[in-house]
Amino acid sequence: MTELKSTERLDKREKTILVGVLLDDGDYNRDDPLDEIRGLAKTAGLIVAGSMLQKRHSVDITTYIGSGKVEALKELVEAHEADLVVFDNDLGPAQTRNLEKILGVKVIDRTEVILDIFATSARTHEAHLQVELAQLQYALPRLKRMWTHLSRYKGGIGVRGPGEKQLEEDRRLVGGRIQDLKAKLSKVQERKEREVAARGDVPTVSLVGYTNAGKSTLMNALTGADVLVEDKLFATLDTRTRRWQFRGGGHVLLSDTVGFIRNLPHDLVASFKATLEEARQADLLLHVVDASSPEAEKQITAVKAVLAELGLVEHPTLLVLNKADKVPDRSFLDVLKAHHDESIVISAADGDGLDRLEQAVREALHERALDAEIETSVGNGRVLAYLAQHAQIRNRVYDADRVLLDCRLPRRCLDFLGENGASVKMAGQKLYA
Repeated sequence: MTELKSTERLDKREKTILVGVLLDDGDYNRDDPLDEIRGLAKTAGLIVAGSMLQKRHSVDITTYIGSGKVEALKELVEAHEADLVVFDNDLGPAQTRNLEKILGVKVIDRTEVILDIFATSARTHEAHLQVELAQLQYALPRLKRMWTHLSRYKGGIGVRGPGEKQLEEDRRLVGGRIQDLKAKLSKVQERKEREVAARGDVPTVSLVGYTNAGKSTLMNALTGADVLVEDKLFATLDTRTRRWQFRGGGHVLLSDTVGFIRNLPHDLVASFKATLEEARQADLLLHVVDASSPEAEKQITAVKAVLAELGLVEHPTLLVLNKADKVPDRSFLDVLKAHHDESIVISAADGDGLDRLEQAVREALHERALDAEIETSVGNGRVLAYLAQHAQIRNRVYDADRVLLDCRLPRRCLDFLGENGASVKMAGQKLYA
């Protein structure tokens, strides 16, 4: 099979020109539109030699930026002797081919840079599977790009060149590999679900947030864990879970997850659902924000968009305004607090506000737990096993073929119990019969 360009690592010595197309409905930093793609290029190890911006009402179907700008871009590439052009936009396969033909250098888009970073950062077998799946899903509609020699052959019924036959074989093999990876990751997700469920009645809290918001630093500060902390995007991909011992007694399991970013590729979100299972199953999410960033509000919006894609938009969440020690002006915090009045201000680096965060987490978890009496048949093994894993069972009373359990359990368990034949009473009120 042809070696797929999208699964190759970027050459870290490549001199790069960054291109940003600012569309009317685009989501970008008004002060520095190329700020994020510059950070991605830096994380990927590229040498940024120059940049170009263009405002457009709509994209050019042939080259994305139009013929005039392509010529200007070609002059910029030649002037800097650049090897690579990186677009802070998502290009179609035909647009990429056309640009490469005119410019004479490799052209990649935002998604391809992110995929390269993820491939470089992957450490575990699970992360490698997830990255490979996202890469192949990205590459499948672009396979023709790898077969430039196809232009020598005329297509048609009964008249096919060897390149076209090889392209069909590549598509078949890639499609088969995608199905194989999905099956493997499905088993990984099932295992993750069992692992999370097996933790019993210990509350779980998951850190989510924009990449480089300080989640790993906060994880280390709260748990004493030795999680990698680097000043770059997507430093870690694998979820870590540690015990967070409260100063006032009691503990929770705290998980750190992969960072999010605006316009995170959908294929990447889908392939990382197994890794994000910790967040999906958590009793509480801590949405960590870099309060020192001028783009904090937009980053909050970007994270919420990914959470919505994961079905977590209504999940119990505390907003944590981190890096208070780096805020250049107190008004930054005042504006964020005004928009998010229930947020908690902290500095994970120097420990300020961690006691307030602990108290807020205690209160939030307390609100999510309740005392209830659960009645079901002694043969309802599904409910009894579920309660053994998720509830604190204080007493059992058997009566013929029925059992009455006095429990304390997370509020999220009620729907499962009601859907599986259990009668639930709370404070004298029957919720399910």
